[in-house]
Amino acid sequence: MNKYKEIFGVDISKDVFDVYGSESGHSQFKNTPQGFKLFAKTLPTGALVVMEATGYYHYRLAQYLFSHDISVSVVNPLQVKRFVQMRLSKIKTDKSDAKAICGYAIANTVPLYDAVNETQAECLQLFRLLDVYLKQRTAIKNKLHGERTLGRPSKVVYRSLSRSLKHLDVEIDCLEVRILSLVKQGQQKQLTDLKSIPGLGTKTALFLIVVTDGFNKFDTAGQLCSYVGLTPIIRMSGSSVRGKARISKMGNRKLRNLLFLCAFSACKHNKACRAVYERIVAKGKSKKLALIAVANKLLKQAFAIAKSGLPYDENYVSAQVKG
Repeated sequence: MNKYKEIFGVDISKDVFDVYGSESGHSQFKNTPQGFKLFAKTLPTGALVVMEATGYYHYRLAQYLFSHDISVSVVNPLQVKRFVQMRLSKIKTDKSDAKAICGYAIANTVPLYDAVNETQAECLQLFRLLDVYLKQRTAIKNKLHGERTLGRPSKVVYRSLSRSLKHLDVEIDCLEVRILSLVKQGQQKQLTDLKSIPGLGTKTALFLIVVTDGFNKFDTAGQLCSYVGLTPIIRMSGSSVRGKARISKMGNRKLRNLLFLCAFSACKHNKACRAVYERIVAKGKSKKLALIAVANKLLKQAFAIAKSGLPYDENYVSAQVKG
């Protein structure tokens, strides 16, 4: 990492982002376009800016810096967390987090950020907004249910909640239509092929295409499974420690959750996935472990179909997908 004049660790929150430079120390900027511009002006030539993958917030800053020819790296938050734990740090603040990210980048080789295109960036932002609306809708539905459970709800409260629910339904429909139209512009066939997989829902297929850039970011199914966090971790030491195998959970949490939900449907309607589920359960393993294996199988099916350009065929037998 000595090729960079100075390394900056960035911790991003809703309103501000804290920066810690390996030479210049701590500073703070507003999480706005003006704040991005001011931060960029303070960076020396040959600097490297490192931040954690935190969703929409990190995408905005990373895209801005990349567009201004500033070296950027986006790292996995769990890797930084493990780095901090190894140092036995007991301080947890935005400033300390920025310093920890800086320290991690100094001690490790970090990958340079490859900017997403405008369509992909917009889709990711729309997905984030969609999640916010879905959570709000769930909260309102729960409140309405609670009002009914407690007795006859106030007409004013009931009407207000109902109007909010209808408004959110409209907004959610508009967002889903917009995401679908953006993906269809360049990936119509791939979307159709992925949707042919029994158990793989439209939302999951859309998100897969967006975050993988049409599966162009990965050369093997194994790389994709590692990215999502569906690869197993074996804990074994000597003859006494025999920990249970667990998935890494180091990848894309949202995509992992979507695939896990799809696994329930795939167990019923996807022949290959059902076989995986039944085989694992028959061995006495837990149903959760079997569902995780099904999610892994779904992801590998999606990868194979995206790379082959062929729709799903449950009777088709092919060579094992590399990876």
